[in-house]
Amino acid sequence: MTVTQVETPTPTPSRMVAWYPWLTIASRLVLAVVWIYASVTKIDRPTTSARAVQAYQLFSFDLAAMIGQSLPIVELALGVLLLVGLFTRPSGFISAVLLVFFIIGIGSAWARGLRIDCGCFGGDGSLAPGADPSYWVEIVRDMAFLVCAGWLCWRPESHWSVDRLIDNR
Repeated sequence: MTVTQVETPTPTPSRMVAWYPWLTIASRLVLAVVWIYASVTKIDRPTTSARAVQAYQLFSFDLAAMIGQSLPIVELALGVLLLVGLFTRPSGFISAVLLVFFIIGIGSAWARGLRIDCGCFGGDGSLAPGADPSYWVEIVRDMAFLVCAGWLCWRPESHWSVDRLIDNR
């Protein structure tokens, strides 16, 4: 009796796996636009950005000023890195950390009864007259962005990225 060997076909990637790079591009672009837009609305007004951080009453005056003035630069750097797809996983991780801090800060302001605007896209943290804070909307929005950042940490490989060009060399 002769034993015949049956070749097992190599597994082909599932349909979902084929979409992973496209989901990564979408996540990169969503976060890149968010970070760049957030930066552009604040970068030329460092004092206003500092007041927005001070409105949360979580840090000393000087530390809040330093955070408020440096945050737009960090946001711009993250946005550009994600836009071109360079250091995607580290940029996704830093994005995730920032978003967790933002969610905690907004939740803290809500829990303590502060009536402030998040200052995420410009502004000094003060609400317009007669306006109510929209903390739950801001938290849900940031959680959606956190999902994008988490995806980039898990699956940073994508088409049309500098990372891919570097990896192929």
